[in-house]
Amino acid sequence: MIQKNLYIKTYGCQMNVYDSGRMADILKPLGYTLVESSEGADLVILNTCHIREKAEEKVYSDLGRIRPHKDDKMILAVAGCVGQAEGAEIMRRAPYVDIVLGPQTYHRLPEMIARAERSRDKKEGPGRGVLDVEFPVESKFDHLPEDHTEVGPSVYIAIQEGCDKFCTFCVVPYTRGAEYSRPVQAIFEEAKRLIDRGAKEITLLGQNVNAYHGESPQGQEWGLGRLMEHLSSLKGLLRLRYMTSHPRDMDEELMVSHRDIPQVMPFLHLPVQSGSDRILETMNRKHTRKHYLDIIEKLRNHRPDMALSSDFIVGFPGETDQDFEDTLNLVREVGYAQAYSFKYSPRIGTPGALMENQVPEEVKTERLARLQELLNTQHQAINEACVGQTLSVLLDRRGKQEGQLLGKTPWLQSVHLDAPSRLFGACVDVKIEKASANSLTGTVVTVEDVLKRSA
Repeated sequence: MIQKNLYIKTYGCQMNVYDSGRMADILKPLGYTLVESSEGADLVILNTCHIREKAEEKVYSDLGRIRPHKDDKMILAVAGCVGQAEGAEIMRRAPYVDIVLGPQTYHRLPEMIARAERSRDKKEGPGRGVLDVEFPVESKFDHLPEDHTEVGPSVYIAIQEGCDKFCTFCVVPYTRGAEYSRPVQAIFEEAKRLIDRGAKEITLLGQNVNAYHGESPQGQEWGLGRLMEHLSSLKGLLRLRYMTSHPRDMDEELMVSHRDIPQVMPFLHLPVQSGSDRILETMNRKHTRKHYLDIIEKLRNHRPDMALSSDFIVGFPGETDQDFEDTLNLVREVGYAQAYSFKYSPRIGTPGALMENQVPEEVKTERLARLQELLNTQHQAINEACVGQTLSVLLDRRGKQEGQLLGKTPWLQSVHLDAPSRLFGACVDVKIEKASANSLTGTVVTVEDVLKRSA
């Protein structure tokens, strides 16, 4: 088989990271091997995200950088949510793109590549591209290969996709489609294969992962809590996480799982977006500030060491100074270990883009700076409280410097340390010595240290 070079650039969320990995899996039997640069690649895929500001222009900018290196051999593809939303426009503005596909159709990549190659061989010229952004009747998960190209200590499994919430700021329901949950047995078998190949930690992914309602082997409908209980029976699985969750779907069974299932980590990414009930209603979030805070209280009753993360949008249309102060007060009340905060940017095709009372850019900038200052202060304080403690760290990444490994605490804090490479993939005790707002630094606790402390 002729070996071919494949370059994938991934934008955005962890679901896109998962999708990029699965595209590599699909293409591996065709002889494609991942490379680090688009130059000289036989196939280049930009796996795009439509959530953030100016997402389309970032894609066109990258296409412009790749174009000078594109020869008759290279096939250039735009995948993901920008491809789904802007497919025809991409073909018009960048006719040298060979394939545009949405996030629900990448299981058909081999067919698309074959069609693009036939067009290229016929020398049909610009405009010959393959456009596939339909929502297929069949699930793409039914057509993915079982083997993953790369398996590290920490892995992702997509269990749910799509969204039925229709928040007024979000394009996901239009680009990912309706909510769909994979069957329990398919997830269980994928998890077992990954663990057999060395995975220790699994993060379950979905646009609304806690809306999971998959069919069990007995034909019943299981929620996320029941699914994680089932997965916890897998020998070798040390840690379970899930993201991203919606407050409307945090049921009691799921909250209790943080208390009762040892593998479920004491960390939750639960986006609130705003602390103002008035703005939450305008956003069509379908939950209130009180509902959100009640969930946090219940979680911490079940698991007192629970750490929280969230998403925040500042400057949503109509947001007043008081609305923003409500958000700051909510942040102070909860206390976040991590958070992602952004200025509102209108997404074409969403109700928010048509709303009046758009907030001036300079006001959004000032509010975002104040919010991020508060969040960074919280992150720093939470991390500094770890100094002097000994924490369990899963060493799942290799550092840039020789002899350096990186890992994660149960609360998803990144930890840097010097350690022998034989510890890669292990869960070790680490004494934390330094802290910043974004990471911790520590030293592996050896058997000798443990003996000294217990003497």
